[in-house]
Amino acid sequence: PVSVNIPEFIAKVKERDFDGAVSKIKESNSLPAVCGRVCPQENQCEKFCILGKKGESVGIGRLERFVADRALEKDEKVEKPDVAADAQSVAVIGSGPSGLACAGDLAKKGYKVTIFEALHKAGGVLSYGIPEFRLPKDRVVQKEIDNIKALGVKIELDSVAGRLYTVDELMNEEGFDAVFIGTGAGLPRFQNIPGESPNG
Repeated sequence: PVSVNIPEFIAKVKERDFDGAVSKIKESNSLPAVCGRVCPQENQCEKFCILGKKGESVGIGRLERFVADRALEKDEKVEKPDVAADAQSVAVIGSGPSGLACAGDLAKKGYKVTIFEALHKAGGVLSYGIPEFRLPKDRVVQKEIDNIKALGVKIELDSVAGRLYTVDELMNEEGFDAVFIGTGAGLPRFQNIPGESPNG
């Protein structure tokens, strides 16, 4: 779904060029260690693997997780892209997976990006919704967020969109050129349907 060049990244793994493999993934995916754990690769990637027609598909998700975890353990510095003084600025509302991915992709292209997060911790469902045993918060989520910040992305916590700023205020008063809204699912809201009781 994010257009990772799977054959090229697997070729790098085959050559034991693990740094090259994770670099190839990061060209399209700003959160590889997260995606290697929680994305449904078996439906989105592996089911299209031609080897699966005669046997078992290549473990694309496991390979992605392996090279991404290896990169996180090495704790290498993320190269900050050049940003022109007159670069356009983008406000990203929400620091969940879509907000982080959007911010990372835009920062790599040279935009100035600020994320506005309503809660006191970035990550959205990655921090608050997925259990620790499936997605370690300090070892994976926080490091991936730190990598996004190292690209030059600013994250404003405790900033509730709609209360602190409206979209119009972000653009007309705060000077943002564009706004991406990635607020996630949040809490469920139940709507009364005519003829049905509120409890179902």
